Amino acid sequence: QVQLVESGGGLVQAGGSLRLSCVASGITVSSYVMGWYRQAPGKQRELVASMPNGGSPTYADSVKGPFTISRDNGKNAVYLQMNSVKPEDTAVYYCNAKRVTVFGSVIDYWGQGTQVTVSS
Repeated sequence: QVQLVESGGGLVQAGGSLRLSCVASGITVSSYVMGWYRQAPGKQRELVASMPNGGSPTYADSVKGPFTISRDNGKNAVYLQMNSVKPEDTAVYYCNAKRVTVFGSVIDYWGQGTQVTVSS
């Protein structure tokens, strides 16, 4: 059974920092593109950052600079360091593991989400 368990969310003041963690079980993250998505109330889920194994990260334009994604294959984990947060960063943040099989199908796993609330 695959599980992605996020932690580290909470309430933070604008300008502060948070570090989200996602630990995977049932899969080996080195075989997946690992990413963070977020969904604010009334909005669609959007990509925040993603990182292929051994590759360069991709960031949403809105978080380039303050946010950093990293991964630790030895711990089967991925992290999101959030600096200089803004109220508009308030959302539920989801960990994602994605890979494309040799047959072209996409395998997608999601965590349960962790709430991040930024107060002004």
